[in-house]
Amino acid sequence: MMPPYSIQSSMKLHIASMTAALAGGVSAAVVIACATGAYLYSSHHFNTLLETARTDALAEGELIRVALEHQMIENERGLIARMIESFGRQPRVELVALLDRAGQVRFSSRAPNTIDDLRLDSPTCQACHQHPADRRESSRVIETRGGQVLRTMIPILNRQECFRCHGPTQRINGVLLVDYNAGEIRAAIDQDLRWMVAGAGGFALLLVGAIGLIIRLLVLRRLQRFETTARMIAGGDLERRVPAEGTDTIAWLAREFNTMADSMTGLVGEVRNQRERLENVINSIDDGIVVLDPQRKVIAANDAFLRRAAQSREQVLGCCCTEIAASGCNTADCPALSCLSSGEGQVRIAQRTTAEGAVAWEEIHASPILDKAGKLMHVVEVWRDISDRRAAEAHLAESHRLASLGLLASGFSHELNTPLATILTCVEGIIRSVPENPNGDTDWERIAGHAGIARDQIMRCRGITQHFLRMSRGQKSADGIVDVKAVVAAVERLSEPTARACRVRVEATCPPQDVVVRADEAELQNALINLMLNAIQACKPGGTVNLRVDAGSKVHIHVIDDGCGIAPENLKRIFEPFFGLRQGGTGLGLFLSLNAVRRFGGDILVESAAGKGSSFEIVLPALVPVLEVLH
Repeated sequence: MMPPYSIQSSMKLHIASMTAALAGGVSAAVVIACATGAYLYSSHHFNTLLETARTDALAEGELIRVALEHQMIENERGLIARMIESFGRQPRVELVALLDRAGQVRFSSRAPNTIDDLRLDSPTCQACHQHPADRRESSRVIETRGGQVLRTMIPILNRQECFRCHGPTQRINGVLLVDYNAGEIRAAIDQDLRWMVAGAGGFALLLVGAIGLIIRLLVLRRLQRFETTARMIAGGDLERRVPAEGTDTIAWLAREFNTMADSMTGLVGEVRNQRERLENVINSIDDGIVVLDPQRKVIAANDAFLRRAAQSREQVLGCCCTEIAASGCNTADCPALSCLSSGEGQVRIAQRTTAEGAVAWEEIHASPILDKAGKLMHVVEVWRDISDRRAAEAHLAESHRLASLGLLASGFSHELNTPLATILTCVEGIIRSVPENPNGDTDWERIAGHAGIARDQIMRCRGITQHFLRMSRGQKSADGIVDVKAVVAAVERLSEPTARACRVRVEATCPPQDVVVRADEAELQNALINLMLNAIQACKPGGTVNLRVDAGSKVHIHVIDDGCGIAPENLKRIFEPFFGLRQGGTGLGLFLSLNAVRRFGGDILVESAAGKGSSFEIVLPALVPVLEVLH
């Protein structure tokens, strides 16, 4: 919106230019009218004066002719010459000459060498003789070397008194030529014309000034109200109207203008209401919506997109979509560019990191907006968060995998139980065959020890198969009170042969007080053995695996190794089923361990870095919280 002083300056400039244009137009019209009137008046006045001069010249010429005819009858040549000289000295008379029938000058008021050529073929004579005799005028204004003259030709008729000298056969004896100075007539005309032009100019100035004042008061000042009102309406003051006093054309125009303004105000209000309703509808949509022009500059966006971009509407509007950092997509190709180039809708999947650091997946739909001619005007992008959908799809896929695993576990456990039972019977028979007191026989002691370990592992295998059977049938494990220290000791004893074979040292640390949890002892032991075996196999010869228990409101069982560690891209997938990093592994150990621990109300935490070892931590709620932990 323009500032008030700018509007006033602009209005004054427009009014001044309009006044100048009207004044110029009126002045030109008045000048043209006055000039035309002066020209017509001067022409008419000149003709009037010329006719008067002709009449006077004819009258004077007749008097001279009469006086000369009397002397010619008396044949007084000297007197005739003196009379002609006397007539030639009269005011305004340039020349008085008497010519014979052949056009020869017989008598003249001037010397013969100062007289223009009066031959019939001369230009001065042809001015009249070029016309037929019946169309010749008795007097005419002609140009001579001395200037313009009014030449009057009066024929001297051959009357009976002249027969004695001229004979009766000819009709004219000669011609009396009288030249009057026409310059005086022109000078009089010019003087009158100057006075008339001066008077007309003054009148024109007064008329222009009066017309300009009237136009400014009655027209321009009222038109200025139209301009002011139009600018105020354009600036947003839709209630402003033009005063419509009077019954003239401008008052009628003001009423029509106000009617138009009322209609426009109604239309603008309706457009605003429609726009507000449309904005409310768009802003109520959870998906981010943004409208881009052909240069990918944002021209509209809803609240969901602004929240996604973490910017205000003023910051987003007019910016290119690539400049909005928080909303930039990392798709291989931009859907808006593809839509602009092809003119067809595009769909892309993009991954971004939210302001909270979480990973979000979004589905982008880019649709073209075409004009009536089919030309692409804008592109509408709809950003839909599909993180929950992808999670549901992943959960469904995991459910399918678990269902398949359940079927496999059911068949595997059923088939394995029979040979395990047979092996267990044989091992127990070996144990019963060993003497109770081998009397220091180391062979029997070694056989008894190996048989005990084999029985424990067979019982562990039976526990695993029973677990698989329960899992396939959807049954929960029978939880009980488990002594964590006993489980840790058993795990240390069972993992010792593998550690010795890999030349890895195992260090176990437990608090002095009893630590108990509610869990399935076989499953907890199985989970710890999986962690210990993975840690031992991750270490190089000479490495160390620490097995430590911390007791408090929760029981923390740490398995820490100084092995190869886990790469960041694999760290978030190690608990997925059938995902393994060790050659020959099944990829089920950590998956089963995590599910078992979570059934007990606990969790498994992991920290690792490639080349720096790993730390797995089983966290379980303590059955009896220990208030003070001894280290």
